[in-house]
Amino acid sequence: MQTFHCDHCGHLVYFENVRCDACGHALGYLTDLRTMGALVPAQDGLWHRVGADASHPRYRMCRNYSVHNVCNWMLAEHDPSDLCESCRLTEIIPALGLPQNRISWYRMEQAKRRLIYTLATLGLTPTSKLDDPVKGLAFRFLADSAQSGRVMTGHHSGVITLNIAEADDVLRERTRSQMGEPYRTLLGHFRHEIGHYYWDRLFDAEDRRATFRMLFGDERADYSASLRRHYDQGPEPNWQQRFVSAYASSHPWEDWAETWAQYLHMVDALETVQAVGLELSPLRNDDPSLEQRTNPGAAESFDSMLARWFPLSYMLNNLHRSLGMPDGYQFSLAATVIHKLRFVHDLVQARAARPGLSVHTPPVTAIATE
Repeated sequence: MQTFHCDHCGHLVYFENVRCDACGHALGYLTDLRTMGALVPAQDGLWHRVGADASHPRYRMCRNYSVHNVCNWMLAEHDPSDLCESCRLTEIIPALGLPQNRISWYRMEQAKRRLIYTLATLGLTPTSKLDDPVKGLAFRFLADSAQSGRVMTGHHSGVITLNIAEADDVLRERTRSQMGEPYRTLLGHFRHEIGHYYWDRLFDAEDRRATFRMLFGDERADYSASLRRHYDQGPEPNWQQRFVSAYASSHPWEDWAETWAQYLHMVDALETVQAVGLELSPLRNDDPSLEQRTNPGAAESFDSMLARWFPLSYMLNNLHRSLGMPDGYQFSLAATVIHKLRFVHDLVQARAARPGLSVHTPPVTAIATE
């Protein structure tokens, strides 16, 4: 994630902010410029950046910003939709009659916007199902109920369903502990499930699937049976030598999604490191060091990413231990896992160079409520 500053006073602001804490100006994320902008009202309910003249673009607030206050993204003045490119992807939201559902929805959209930001960084902004019903993407945020039963988080044919219980920190931590998972976050769920979506989008050539099977295994293995075996018998023995997580050992599709999520973790964290100017200059020459990239605008090689990732995770874990918290990065990247991450990197770089995954603005937008 990049660092952002208020256009008016220069104060540091977060990606999620709607108002500058220092000067009070309204803030919005401008997707055309990929930056946060300090905003002032214009005519006809429009907004423009502080100091902009009539020649500069004007913006409208996403409806989920102006009406529901669960978004902070802006749309171009003449965009035919009333939802931003992130909110357009949401097909069903939880019933808003319950106050907790509104909070859960806000947290869901917040995590999703970070996901969409990272995908845009990689040149992989997804198309909405409103534009492409076959290959597009949609999200459904659902709650357990007596009528429909338990909602299972997962992906099917471009539709990602997430149980809004994952937005409850207490419930999610309880589940994480019961499942014996070192890492379970709302953003992590989004990154995992979008991996399933991109498996369908990226493996459009048989030679790629052949390479995939060499690294991850044959995805044609019975998925349901594999998951039952995983939950009944536990992960494979010595799974750490081949997989990034225990769950990744359950089936090649889950191995791919877990590896994909790890790659997105790395991309976002390393971009943040670069944006804040973080460096490690140890007192001992043989301790981990971290330098700024000399050409941050160029595409980074996987070897360069990996060389920066290890000292970052070392520092992150030491900081967490200093605060009396569990390690911030609890994964061990064995040689086989690194090969898989390299495969993801190469695939993403190759796909980003090809057209066909950009967002197209739909003429009509509707959000259903469960």
